[in-house]
Amino acid sequence: MLKKDFLWGGAVAANQCEGAYLEGGKGLSIMDIVTAGDKNHPRRFTLNLESDAYYPNHEAIDFYHHYKEDIAMFAEMGFRCFRTSIAWSRIFPNGDEEEPNEEGLAFYDRLFDELKRYHIEPIITISHYEMPLHLVKAYGGWRNRKLIDFYVKYAKTLFQRYRGKVRYWMTFNEINSTIHVPAIAGVIISEKEDKKQVSYQALHHQFIASALAVKAAHDIDSDNKVGCMVMTTVGYPKTSHPLDVEAAQQYLRDGTLFFCDVQVRGAYPSYFHSYGIDIQMEENDTQILKEGCVDYIGFSYYSSNVVAHHMEGELCDGNIVKGLKNPYLEASAWGWQIDPDGLKYLMRTLYERYEKPLFIVENGLGYADEISEDGKIHDDYRIAYLRSHIQAMKEVVEHEHIDLLGYTAWGCIDIVSAGTGEMKKRYGMIYVDRDDAGNGTNQRKKKDSFAWYQKVISSNGEDLT
Repeated sequence: MLKKDFLWGGAVAANQCEGAYLEGGKGLSIMDIVTAGDKNHPRRFTLNLESDAYYPNHEAIDFYHHYKEDIAMFAEMGFRCFRTSIAWSRIFPNGDEEEPNEEGLAFYDRLFDELKRYHIEPIITISHYEMPLHLVKAYGGWRNRKLIDFYVKYAKTLFQRYRGKVRYWMTFNEINSTIHVPAIAGVIISEKEDKKQVSYQALHHQFIASALAVKAAHDIDSDNKVGCMVMTTVGYPKTSHPLDVEAAQQYLRDGTLFFCDVQVRGAYPSYFHSYGIDIQMEENDTQILKEGCVDYIGFSYYSSNVVAHHMEGELCDGNIVKGLKNPYLEASAWGWQIDPDGLKYLMRTLYERYEKPLFIVENGLGYADEISEDGKIHDDYRIAYLRSHIQAMKEVVEHEHIDLLGYTAWGCIDIVSAGTGEMKKRYGMIYVDRDDAGNGTNQRKKKDSFAWYQKVISSNGEDLT
């Protein structure tokens, strides 16, 4: 059985739900200049707002004005925790100000107070694919070491202001995305530059910032628990060919474990030398990493892939990364291969390697939900996905005594897709009346999965029917 204080809940990100992109003294963030798109037409970073472009994050689902209504629905579902992020540009609109924006701080005070009313624990990501746009334009984003000081000042501001209100933090969302999509870290790389070198240098600055934030959080409040957050996927070898097995091993190591190694163990692993990257470090960096190890491992898991030493064949989409098609698995409408057994494999791997508490902070199914003739949203496909993954999670916890803090289903309420900018790619148990062009009433409506998840939580995962 799962422990009695297991943290059941849901997860969103500020930039995908809040809207109100210039209200309350907020400055422009890097996600405020990303256009809409779809699975066939990628989103664009425009650097400057274009009058003829649509930016779905500007209004999103207007959580900024609807948070009381939404939290009441989360409480009705039985949430014990709610994972969201803080918009950096609400607190420091440009990122380099001397003093924070009081209106922004006060908004999150109200949000956390509302969660407390319902005994819902906030799980807060400090930077979730979002940073002030000014830090990109004036400093070059995370390629510039000056960003460390700006981030640490921001983080300390949060730890001091919300002491006693927030205990669980994560420093960067899916920190490994910096390597795959550097623009998410505010790093724009020209064609003449070495993308790998620049992105890993930016990543190093994030590692240092994260470690300093962990130490500051512990110094300010010993009750704080700070985790990393890593995007994960499993890569199975295509065949029993030794080189395919080696490719799968490297896929997991280079795509997931490396990012945990640095943040959990507090040092670059010896195999990093094989990457052929020359990281510019300062004298105290190794000590900073050593003193800033995280307390737990937060991670996202949606799907798995197949890899080979020659990546030939049909490629499938996934959470930022692609892989070969697995003939033994079904895929979602967006091509993500559904694999609850991969979650078990991943949990075993992480816990055996690090023996640190785990936290599944993203897991869910994106689908183009539709309102039926009876006025309801029958999302049995989502229930089936969540059921299979929760069952897998339970099995590995019960059989192998893995310390798992909680489970937060991604996009518990429909939000703007980070990858495509669509609204029709819905993950939530709560439907929001808004379409890809920004039309709609923003009215909230329960899906069938709402009552199902309510039952799961009330039974502490025992009733998955």
